[in-house]
Amino acid sequence: MESTTTILSAQALSIGYKTGHKGVKQIHGDLHFALHRGELTCLLGANGSGKSTLLRTLAAAQPPLSGEIRLEGDDLTGLSERELSRLIGVVLTDKTQTGGLTVYELVALGRQPHTGFFGRLDRHDRQVVEEAIEAVGIAHKAHSYMAQLSDGEKQKAMIAKVLAQECPLVILDEPTAFLDAVSRIETMTLLHRIATSQNKAILLSTHDIEQALVLADRLWLLRKGCGMRCGVTEDLILNGDLDSLFDRRDICFDRAHGSYYPSVQWEKEIVVEAADDTLLHWTINALNRNSYGCRIAPDGDATSLPRLTVTDAHTLSLHTAAGVQQFATFATLIEELRKPM
Repeated sequence: MESTTTILSAQALSIGYKTGHKGVKQIHGDLHFALHRGELTCLLGANGSGKSTLLRTLAAAQPPLSGEIRLEGDDLTGLSERELSRLIGVVLTDKTQTGGLTVYELVALGRQPHTGFFGRLDRHDRQVVEEAIEAVGIAHKAHSYMAQLSDGEKQKAMIAKVLAQECPLVILDEPTAFLDAVSRIETMTLLHRIATSQNKAILLSTHDIEQALVLADRLWLLRKGCGMRCGVTEDLILNGDLDSLFDRRDICFDRAHGSYYPSVQWEKEIVVEAADDTLLHWTINALNRNSYGCRIAPDGDATSLPRLTVTDAHTLSLHTAAGVQQFATFATLIEELRKPM
């Protein structure tokens, strides 16, 4: 039995596309999942894993190969375009060609499913448009042309347009793809806030894994040839599901810090001790980058190895058979470690 918060669900879903007159290319089969109101769900996976195909299928832009998708209890494939436009809002990854419109005019287009053929806005429509622009934080840009906006502001305007549709489900394909670091954080935070405050189900694909792990209520992990794993973010992290998201032995997932990093080919070893976890993390980061494998002190079996003690960012002590050397920065420490032994 589905939860009362479920807005979309799929059973035994197969996705793919036609390859010729009768040919079909299946990308994934037997998928089972659900989207819930009030939650932000992030779809993660490598390029070519089928993320865009899945999103297009859920947005009714292409048909499923088999299986069932139900939206608000109805078969997705049986809904009319008008019904779909009132239920699903879509923001694609492509840069928009809307420079000749003001922000208000663009967002007002989101009311089209509700205004009919002539698109005339009544008092309620104008209020919805103004509230959508206010919700994304660009009310001061309402009468600016889209061409005058930054990439981050343009993306907020596109999100406001979807809000003006008053859809319970919003689907976004890599909404932070063209944004700088600050705009990525702002956009992801905005989407999570909208999901919770407006009780919408928001699904987005992203390569911004660190922000997804912080802000997503649920993750969908899509891996080519291996189907999809779904669950609450922390469950998937701690169960080890992120470890195998990418089919690369030279890429590792750091559960403690929620990020991926390249595995290190160690040429030398060193024992490390630090005053706190932050110092330890960045000390190991510097040493790994310089081909040192690190053992964490105390290590009774490594007494013959050099030992690095980090008391604070400017007090680094390197203990070797030749004695103790003091360093005030990582720059001088690394310079010393790079010298031929």
